[in-house]
Amino acid sequence: MGVEQAPTAKGKQAAKGLKQAAAKDERKTEAETGRPLKKGAARFEERSKSSDGKSAGAKQKG
Repeated sequence: MGVEQAPTAKGKQAAKGLKQAAAKDERKTEAETGRPLKKGAARFEERSKSSDGKSAGAKQKG
C-alpha cells in the first residue's frame, strides 16, 4: 500500500518508513555489488530466475 493510500495517520507513517527502509536496503545492495539493481520488468525477471533458475514465463508454462 502506498503512503497516499493508507487510511490512517499511523498507516501512512508505517508505509513511509517501509519505503525508506527499502530504499536504504537497495542502496546498500547496489554498493555491495558495484552495479545498480535492475528496475521494472527486468528486475522481476532477474528475481524470478535467482530463486530457481527458471524464468517467470517458463514457470507459468509448466
